[in-house]
Amino acid sequence: MMSRVDDLSEREIRVLDAVIQLYIETAEPAGSQAVVLRSRLGVSSATIRNTMSDLEVRGYLFHPHTSSGRIPTDMAYRAYVDRLMHHAPPRPDERERIETEVAGGAIGEILTRAAQVLGVLTQELGVAMAPALDQSVLERLELVRLSSERLLVVLTLASGVARTIFLEVPGSIAADAVDRVARLLNERLAGLPLGEIRSSVAERLRDADGSADGSHLLNVFITQREDVFDLEPDGGGLLLGSAQPLADQPEFASNSRMRELLELTERRDLIRNAFEAHRRRGLTITIGNENDDPRFAGFTVVTASYRRGDLTGVLGVLGPTRMPYDKIIGLVQHTSRMVEGLLT
Repeated sequence: MMSRVDDLSEREIRVLDAVIQLYIETAEPAGSQAVVLRSRLGVSSATIRNTMSDLEVRGYLFHPHTSSGRIPTDMAYRAYVDRLMHHAPPRPDERERIETEVAGGAIGEILTRAAQVLGVLTQELGVAMAPALDQSVLERLELVRLSSERLLVVLTLASGVARTIFLEVPGSIAADAVDRVARLLNERLAGLPLGEIRSSVAERLRDADGSADGSHLLNVFITQREDVFDLEPDGGGLLLGSAQPLADQPEFASNSRMRELLELTERRDLIRNAFEAHRRRGLTITIGNENDDPRFAGFTVVTASYRRGDLTGVLGVLGPTRMPYDKIIGLVQHTSRMVEGLLT
């Protein structure tokens, strides 16, 4: 959605800014008298009402039938984010809380705490997406023989991430066959993305080893390729903070809106799709009907991507379109940079 704020007069810009800020703060339609005080234009309420009517005609404001005040449309929020808003970096106490609660631990723990602290500080739903590993390149594979029927598979990715998998082998496999198969696997699979390995491993390993033991073990890697070479975490790497701060927002005071919210937050696949679309895109703010899924029409998604080597993930929040964008954008960006620094 393109904002056309350049077409607005100085008075219209200041009135629009005042209406948006008043509605964000109060969740109530902004009346002309309140806008007079906030905009400090030195004009009458009648003049402000006329200006608000003009902004409504142009699609920036909406006039609820039960109120004489106006509320912003998606187009108004887009104009605000793109042209009117002044960025607000996190306060020192907010920075300290993020750094205290997020620091340390494995990547899953870091991302879980990041989603939680974002939710608390923004009063929205904090969301984190773990890095997608399908495009990560296999650097090397090691096989450790724990017994004649059990192997430890160690996968090291080019990004520096390492994963270990226990592999049960039907029948007994000799130690020399394990070493020989490890060399073959590295020769034929190292340097390839994990997704490509899964789709082509059968062809790449066909007739790679003529011995009975070697062929048997290679066939285990072919038949169990989804278990061995799919390192994506459960749930597609989606991590959520508490939904309670979001449920406490005035937008969800009615039973019908609360049911809509509960249905949406229970559909983790929908949230994952909404955030997955922002991977590798830096900072993004998707407002209301800009979301591809119409079920998110009443929501804004604010995300910032983070990177470790060739891996990228996403952090952000999901909330109603009425949100303090300046504060939330600063918190999301700071948390993303914090997580990226920890992972690097």
